Amino acid sequence: MQLIWFIVVGFLAGLIARALMPGKQSMGLGMTTLLGIVGSFVGGFLSSLFSHQPVSLFRPSGIIGSIIGALIVLALYLSVSKRRTQAPV
Repeated sequence: MQLIWFIVVGFLAGLIARALMPGKQSMGLGMTTLLGIVGSFVGGFLSSLFSHQPVSLFRPSGIIGSIIGALIVLALYLSVSKRRTQAPV
């Protein structure tokens, strides 16, 4: 059951991050879910740097951290994909 909850929270974090990030992101539901899950790991890592509480506890700050982590991952993804699609000069 925890795995399903983790996927659902990751999907929601990915959706919110995509809604907050300006511009068009062409990714499907699977990539959005993966974005949110990776963002949750990034947000959990950043949270563990500033607090000494277990990351696995469900807290509203964990969801906010997941969204912030997903925004960071999405910004990195967009910068790499933009660089890849531009023609070399």
